[in-house]
Amino acid sequence: MQWHTLASNEVAKETNTNIATGLTTEEAKKRLKRFGYNELKEAKKQSALLLFLNQFKDFMVLVLLVATVISGLLGEYVDAVAIIVIVIMNGFLGFFQERRAEKSLEALKQLSAPQATVLRDGEWVKIPSQELVVGDIIKFSSGDRIGADVRLIDAKGLEIEESALTGESVPTAKSAAPLMNENAAIGDLHNMAFMGTLVTRGSGVGIVIATGMKTAMGQIANLLQEAETVMTPLQHRLEQLGKILIAVALLLTILVVAVGVIQGHGLYEMFLAGVSLAVAAIPEGLPAIVTIALALGVQRMIKKNAIVRKLPAVETLGCASVICSDKTGTMTENMMTVTHIWASGKSFSVSGTGLETSGQFYENGHPVDPRKDTVLHQLLTFGVLCNSSQLREKEKRRYIDGDPTEGALLVAAMKAGLTKERIENEFTVEQEFPFDSDRKMMTVIVKDKAGKRFIVTKGAPDVLLQVSKQIWWNGREQMMTTAWRKTVKDVIHQMASQALRTIAIAYRPLQAYERITSEKEAEKNLVFIGIQGMIDPPRPEVKKAVQQCKEAGIKTIMITGDHVLTAKAIAKQLGVLPPNGKIMDGPTLSRLSVDELEEVVDDIYVFARVSPEHKLKIVKALQRRGHIVSMTGDGVNDAPAIKAADIGVAMGRSGTDVAKEAASLVLLDDNFATIQAAIQEGRNIYENIRKFIRYLLASNVGEILVMLFAMLLALPLPLVPIQILWVNLVTDGLPAMALGIDRAEENVMKRPPRHPKEGVFARGLGWKIVSRGFAIGMVTLAAFMTAYERSGHELVYAQTVAFATLVMAQLIHVFDCRCERSIFDRNPLENIYLVGAVIISILLLLVVIYYPPLQGIFHTVPIASFDWLLIIGLAALPTFLFSGSLFTRK
Repeated sequence: MQWHTLASNEVAKETNTNIATGLTTEEAKKRLKRFGYNELKEAKKQSALLLFLNQFKDFMVLVLLVATVISGLLGEYVDAVAIIVIVIMNGFLGFFQERRAEKSLEALKQLSAPQATVLRDGEWVKIPSQELVVGDIIKFSSGDRIGADVRLIDAKGLEIEESALTGESVPTAKSAAPLMNENAAIGDLHNMAFMGTLVTRGSGVGIVIATGMKTAMGQIANLLQEAETVMTPLQHRLEQLGKILIAVALLLTILVVAVGVIQGHGLYEMFLAGVSLAVAAIPEGLPAIVTIALALGVQRMIKKNAIVRKLPAVETLGCASVICSDKTGTMTENMMTVTHIWASGKSFSVSGTGLETSGQFYENGHPVDPRKDTVLHQLLTFGVLCNSSQLREKEKRRYIDGDPTEGALLVAAMKAGLTKERIENEFTVEQEFPFDSDRKMMTVIVKDKAGKRFIVTKGAPDVLLQVSKQIWWNGREQMMTTAWRKTVKDVIHQMASQALRTIAIAYRPLQAYERITSEKEAEKNLVFIGIQGMIDPPRPEVKKAVQQCKEAGIKTIMITGDHVLTAKAIAKQLGVLPPNGKIMDGPTLSRLSVDELEEVVDDIYVFARVSPEHKLKIVKALQRRGHIVSMTGDGVNDAPAIKAADIGVAMGRSGTDVAKEAASLVLLDDNFATIQAAIQEGRNIYENIRKFIRYLLASNVGEILVMLFAMLLALPLPLVPIQILWVNLVTDGLPAMALGIDRAEENVMKRPPRHPKEGVFARGLGWKIVSRGFAIGMVTLAAFMTAYERSGHELVYAQTVAFATLVMAQLIHVFDCRCERSIFDRNPLENIYLVGAVIISILLLLVVIYYPPLQGIFHTVPIASFDWLLIIGLAALPTFLFSGSLFTRK
């Protein structure tokens, strides 16, 4: 039903209600029983048990469970218990994260009004908003929250703040007249009011036309429930890695058992050997180290004002190729600010943004004292007199109590030292005619200390121009000629082209005997003084952040409910809109399918006048083009797209609870520039994860090959299973965690985003793992064979030497893993945590070798001092042989 196109009596007829008396109590009960309560329904929740069990479907978790079984078969029950603990901890972590995400609809429900004033049986009564039904007549005034979607039948100076739905920073003026445009966007439905929005001025009466899930807010709730949560690239990569490792472990076990049995070894002996190789193939600590690396990254991001709600999403931001950002409150200050003033033929600019009352006035670039410029002083004074807003402070934060536009006039005057208290001491307001959306003006009648009375009117410049008979020019009142009118119209057009919202001010002296009884008498034969131009200004840091994102190969798209002209001006100022960049508005977007939008979306940099459905469509089109999409926003209208995006970013200060609960990342300072810092951190985290995957798997390849080649050469086993487990769980763990907190390389924000389908072994990582692992395996085998021969076939001694060589080779190799190029390209000592981890690992190795109570457990004996030269020399060979050599693939 196109409610906005119908007249009031037609709406009443369609809803079967009486405008004069409303519904009867009995009829309201029948409708409530039939259609249900006016509340947002939640989708059926998964049981807690099922949600918990779902955490164990991940492939890496399955790898850990396999490792647990293997450790148990080897009799290493302590290791098995440790692995089980890791699995359960990971399960609980995922469980609590998903549980917290389910709060988004609960937060959405809190935006509904708790009570509503409704006409029942001919009388106005207060009822819980949940009991509203279609056909109810409700009324509301300044400060009330709308309880349902209504078609207005009366509006007196009514303005409603709808930014949570439309993204517009300025309250929308409302009227009761029908609209002709059937396909008007939600922000243009001036005769409608919506559930959850806030009345900022005036009063109104309306007929309820939708309740609960049928409302605009309810449709957003539906979108929020239906929006799919996508897997992050890290989750894809780890799933891929888990499959590879399982396959490798199974193949190795089968191969070793088969080779050993063919060579005449016992089946049980070979099964244990095969199992030990399988254990070597699986880096048991990998999922735990990934979680730790992400958690440490989260701590660093908190210091940069970014709170991460979902751990795997940290690195996703690092590979984002598109940031879809809401304009209002994200890229702009979300506070109207006067930046330009025109009066008596002179143009002034005003510095300072937001609610800061310090600022400077300039004319042609030169500072001006507004107290000495008569016309400027008068214009600012009148802007305060004809003003209902107040600048207040709460918890050390300033805010405007009233209309944001009036607040901007108030702050501009305070920059000139004209406080409201001071002006109210000099003038007395005798009468007021409030702003009306039909008149587009507000008028007050004031008297100064000398007893002089005059009218002050502010409003839309084109309207004020029509009722002005004179203009203040060159220090005196002059008749408003056609030439003056053209001059004023040119100024209005010039300000509009800069996306400035303009407010004109005029006045008229009154005789002592004159009595004004209506706004019609007051608002005529005025003297036009000037115009104040204001805008929701861009945040000063955002332009640099947008440029840095551009250098990193990340496209920024502005998505806003504001008008095209405003969006275009802000986008140009911030560098979001390039010279040949395109803008698309909501109506055009509505006519396109997702497939059609997909064809052109790469050319669009600004989407203006959009609705929640539009934002979701944009995200889906970009994802189909292969982009990793970050959706940034603060309103309820952003929540579905935030949830559907690869990573959703919400504003911490101005953001609604719904947006925060749907998001993966929350910005504490509401600053777009914080996203750039988060992107850098995200990229670094992913690179660090690649570093320790390289380290762990190269180490494991070395362990596998030394065992496999020894069997193929019919040699005794160089390592026993407990030594392999010790290396995997102890020696590998500490250095890998230290790699997880390595500093970013200098060029991390100069590279393009990695392709979303890039495998974890891309960019030569697979070759590095295999080649370094091969070398580590060979030097360990060489150490074993040398020690075995020199010791007169003392197997335990040779195994201890091999064990020490393997550990030392891995600990030297860890420094090579810090850089994609060569160990010599970065100072190996700059990561003090890594240096500390290596020292601790070496000390633990010495304890295992030289501490008698542990020698029996780990099958070790003391190593002669001269053999340490052999161990260190062979252990260093793989790293220094491959770094910068022809074997290194970059």
